[in-house]
Amino acid sequence: MTTSAPTQAHIVLVPGFWLGAWAWESVAADLRDRGHHVTAVTLPGLDSADTDRSGIGLDDHISAVAGAVAATPVSERAVLVAHSGAGPVAYAVTDRIPDALARVIYVDSGPLQDGAALRNDLDPSATELPLPGWSELEAEGNSLEGLDEAMLETFRSRAVPEPAGPARATFALRNSRRLEVPTTVICTSFPSEAIRQLAGVGHPMAAELGRITNVDYVDLPTGHWPMWSRPADLAEEIDAAASR
Repeated sequence: MTTSAPTQAHIVLVPGFWLGAWAWESVAADLRDRGHHVTAVTLPGLDSADTDRSGIGLDDHISAVAGAVAATPVSERAVLVAHSGAGPVAYAVTDRIPDALARVIYVDSGPLQDGAALRNDLDPSATELPLPGWSELEAEGNSLEGLDEAMLETFRSRAVPEPAGPARATFALRNSRRLEVPTTVICTSFPSEAIRQLAGVGHPMAAELGRITNVDYVDLPTGHWPMWSRPADLAEEIDAAASR
């Protein structure tokens, strides 16, 4: 008896720092209109400003994303999409359950190496990271291109402090089969050629991309938050990658 291959994609969307599932609303609606099953994730500690974030660790974030992927129906292919600081968490999921994923898509993001941390500059006593001012974000390399005042106001009003525990924890990667998971990098703040070059020379921020066996690069020029600045175009690129 021959079992047919899954056709529909279950697309799991994971936002970056300070964001919840709400950040994907436009993109998620577009992808559903294209026929995909979509799950947008709010990582532990990002549900409310009133949440106690002191006990949240990196494994809580990895487990939440792995759980969303594991809930994929057998008739569908699991495609994991991660934005910004969620990229290394998604990569840890490929390390934990590589066979469960048809593809991982990094949106202005990417994987980190074994033993690396998202932030090495945090006060050990800090329990959370509030959303910085716009000028500080831009100084750290987070382009606001394409975001108007209304978008920025929504961002500021809905943002939740990021748990510090996951941000300062080091990643432990053990399963080499993560390198076989098909990967797409959607480059928004920096051109794909620049990312390729960094991967080629083993730069710490892109070295793992140079180790993955199947990586596609897509250019979508805009700022660091394309789910707001170019939502239709981002949905189109996710759809194209998920359909490969």
